[in-house]
Amino acid sequence: MNKDKIDKILASVFARRFKSITEEMSIALTKTTRSPILCEAKDFVTGLYDSKGKMLEQTENLPILSFSLGPVCEYIVKYFGEEIYEGDVIFHNDVFSLGNQNNDVAVYKPIFYKNELIAWSACKGHQADIGGAVAGGYNPNATEVWQEALRIPPVKVYEKGKLRKDVWDLIFANIRFDIVAEDMKAQIGSCVVGERGILKLVEKYGKETFESHKNYLFDSTEKMMKAEIKTIPNGIYEGESTVYYDGKTPGSKYKIRVKITVENEKITFDYSETDPQTDGFVNGTYTSSASATTLTFLQMVNPDIPHNDGMVKPISIIIPEGTILNAKYPAATTFGNHLCPPNADAIIRALSEVIPERITAGWNQLLCYLTTGFDTRKRDKYVDIGFLGLKGGSGGTKGVDGYDHIGMIDASGGVLDQDYEMFEQQTPHFLILHELWQDSAGAGQFRGGLGVETMFKIGGDNTTVVTFGDGDVEPAFGLFGGKEGTLNKIEITYPDGKIYKTTTKDLVEKVPNGAILFQQAGGGGGYGDPFKRPKEKVQEEVKNGIISIEKAKEDYGIVIDPETFEIIQKETENIRGNK
Repeated sequence: MNKDKIDKILASVFARRFKSITEEMSIALTKTTRSPILCEAKDFVTGLYDSKGKMLEQTENLPILSFSLGPVCEYIVKYFGEEIYEGDVIFHNDVFSLGNQNNDVAVYKPIFYKNELIAWSACKGHQADIGGAVAGGYNPNATEVWQEALRIPPVKVYEKGKLRKDVWDLIFANIRFDIVAEDMKAQIGSCVVGERGILKLVEKYGKETFESHKNYLFDSTEKMMKAEIKTIPNGIYEGESTVYYDGKTPGSKYKIRVKITVENEKITFDYSETDPQTDGFVNGTYTSSASATTLTFLQMVNPDIPHNDGMVKPISIIIPEGTILNAKYPAATTFGNHLCPPNADAIIRALSEVIPERITAGWNQLLCYLTTGFDTRKRDKYVDIGFLGLKGGSGGTKGVDGYDHIGMIDASGGVLDQDYEMFEQQTPHFLILHELWQDSAGAGQFRGGLGVETMFKIGGDNTTVVTFGDGDVEPAFGLFGGKEGTLNKIEITYPDGKIYKTTTKDLVEKVPNGAILFQQAGGGGGYGDPFKRPKEKVQEEVKNGIISIEKAKEDYGIVIDPETFEIIQKETENIRGNK
């Protein structure tokens, strides 16, 4: 690359345009998909890649998907070799060829300029169904991949612009819901938006300028990331976390262990001491686990670093095959995306002493429900992933409280992560309760985020409830004197009064019409000594129902009059001292 020919202002234009194109792709996908998990929860990612599959930019609506498109794009380039043509559209979801989760199906579209491959447009979204033994794609009883999903290695559904009807029909003959085919059409459309954006850019500035400035962006981004790594003292830092219950053996535990080596401008995450894979579906893939590692580390560095290939070059990730984070073929791995939280916990614990101002206390672990069955109103099948209460609170950090109920961690996050009326239109259920959970946040100088409580009446006949997650044994941890959050819970109350408390990996069939599902998603951990939290802040949160009068005294040493909500200064001083 001739640096004399680089226009730094134009390089900035390219960087901003790459980002805006992926955002346009994201908007197109939001507006054209039909499944709530896509059009409302935005469980997808859009991205642009160069001719070799290297990341140009992406829009990460759901963080865990954010670094899963690039490795597959590079794989596809090698897989098809010279047999990549203008007008091709390629599907992929296979976890044993660098996919992250079977339900997350990707579309790749090569971009040609004057008969030469110059880039790729791609998107990946969580589909409402992907075949396998259980509708919706989550099967806690699975022990091998074929019990989970239809595997889709790289396959062309369009070749040279022509639909391969036989391939299309083969795929969707193995999927339960017609909506999936419609959503995949929307993903193809999103990739067309990306293709148009890149072609306009190249037509305006020329291919040579596009290539030289792309490479300059890679180099400059790599320098930015190296500078961030250099601010962390050299050394070896170790952390671990626990995954509870593999869905097969009650009381089972698995350790995630990470050794982080910082050496000047490079950082290595080594998971060699992590426990072996399970016999069930509580396993990760290399791609899902490496993506979790990358996005966790990104929370600790400059948020303005562009997301292109240069960003990940100084980061090395070692995850041996056969561990719970990188299971061997043909293992079941649907739970893999949900190993991100305990993976993040291990990283946070490892770096908490060396960069305490850049890490958070523990985030609540995911515990989700999926309902599927027959909607008697519409005389049709339905599936719904309960992203109303999908997550609880995040951990507090230096100077900032945790985020209350982080939802899907995207633009639609928080309490209104799913529109209530849409929930009742898309499913036969009736929502009774959905609100922030008082006293669920871990106390601290900077408290954790609040969790959320959700309750609804199940409608339809013979509903199947699938639960997947963790957090019912160990709550989100506090740091530097902060207290832990609260535990997760899902229970079903049957019309006859019987109460069934689900496990965290459960398949409950034939749940009758009128049963009540109740979920508590816990709060995040607190950061710092709770007695250092300003008294007036605690008083305000008691008035607003965030903290109870009892917890204000127990956790924060603040005694409040239940009638006037005034602080009783003398009693408070006796407990708090001079803090």
